[in-house]
Amino acid sequence: MNQHSAGGSARRERLSMADAGVRKRAEEYTDRFLVLLDPQATDEGMAALRSRAGIARAQRVGGAEAKEAPEALQRGDAVVFDKLGVGVVTAAPDQRQALRTTARDEPAILAAERERVVYASQVTTLPAGATVDYLKGYQEGVEELVNHALRRFEESTVGAARAAAVEEAQATWGLQATRVTESAFSGKGVKVAVLDTGVDVTHPDLADHIGKAISFVPGESVKDVQGHGTHCIGTACGPREPHTLPRYGVAHEAEICAYKVLDDSGSGTDSQILGGIEAAIGHDCRVISMSLGAPTFVGQRFSQVFENVALRALEAGTVIVAAAGNESERPDSIQPVAHPANCPSILAVGALDQNQAVAFFSDAGLNPDGGQVDIAAPGVDVLSAAPQPLMHQRMSGTSMATPHVAGILALIAEAHPQATSAAELKTLLLTKARRLPLASVDVGVGLTQAP
Repeated sequence: MNQHSAGGSARRERLSMADAGVRKRAEEYTDRFLVLLDPQATDEGMAALRSRAGIARAQRVGGAEAKEAPEALQRGDAVVFDKLGVGVVTAAPDQRQALRTTARDEPAILAAERERVVYASQVTTLPAGATVDYLKGYQEGVEELVNHALRRFEESTVGAARAAAVEEAQATWGLQATRVTESAFSGKGVKVAVLDTGVDVTHPDLADHIGKAISFVPGESVKDVQGHGTHCIGTACGPREPHTLPRYGVAHEAEICAYKVLDDSGSGTDSQILGGIEAAIGHDCRVISMSLGAPTFVGQRFSQVFENVALRALEAGTVIVAAAGNESERPDSIQPVAHPANCPSILAVGALDQNQAVAFFSDAGLNPDGGQVDIAAPGVDVLSAAPQPLMHQRMSGTSMATPHVAGILALIAEAHPQATSAAELKTLLLTKARRLPLASVDVGVGLTQAP
């Protein structure tokens, strides 16, 4: 029996959005700091922190060795990611002023900032059979959360009626809209890293193309309990001929590198993301897809650490793509692009619905100093893989838009083997996008298109 059609009509009555049940806060931090080091003087920078601020001696990790970082940080050790030139240090309250002073005065330290907590950028499934009355009676003490869910419920009912007109017998509406179904390319020979909640490594649609599967979450295997990571991986690199139609994957012959940086509840930290980026560069991934983030506010500057990490990744030949975020409640409330997608050198992806309108939850480029949306992709009612036994499910969010772009970058890399630099891949992606009659603050250059 078709694994997703039995409940398909019920699911299409509600948007399945990965972060609706997660109470996210802008500026949620850990007790660690990220330290951007001069790549020519990393030892000098860490030595200055050790001598002047009492920071623990650092363990250096590079490439695939980055998987050792979480345990080291749990022990209270400092870590330096070699390829990124970034240190992660634990600082007690009485050490923080000395750390900031050292970072300001030491030439080998370019920036220092607190480590953020980040979340999956998707929107959660409402319970099967949920009604407005059910939601009104659910958890009386959390009115804000209930009202938030009710607004999304009403929006999704409208979206479901529109979605019914889209024929998906052979391929999802997202693959059709991005012209993936017309492309002669498959992503063969290209490695795509997906930094998320892990993956179902035995999923029959995905198992044959998983090259790496590593967890950067202390105490958790790469197994995807949450479902978000498997869904994103399925969109980016699912098969051309899945066990059950329709086709939902973009770069069906790309090699999947699944790095678990978010825990089973869908949250993680900056250092776990950095570990995944370090490993992806070490494994020669051309594309890194990150459907995750932390809320920002209007006027907030982007992370200097992540901006420089993105620049160093580009120099290594790797493009980073990230979800713009789902904090908006259009038309009443539009929020700025989330961290780390708000970094100028990271491609921020907004979400569109089946009518190629901006999804009501999709964040916008409101901050003039960075924080723009670069491109848009399908992000509403997107069908993709799910951990067994569910096999497939529909989700909505900028999380779902992001792997469409990541997969298309893999197709472009295959189609243009002469484009050896990451900057060339970005340019090809942006110039091939289809222009839309929508504001660039919402969709950037337009709807991503396959070569």
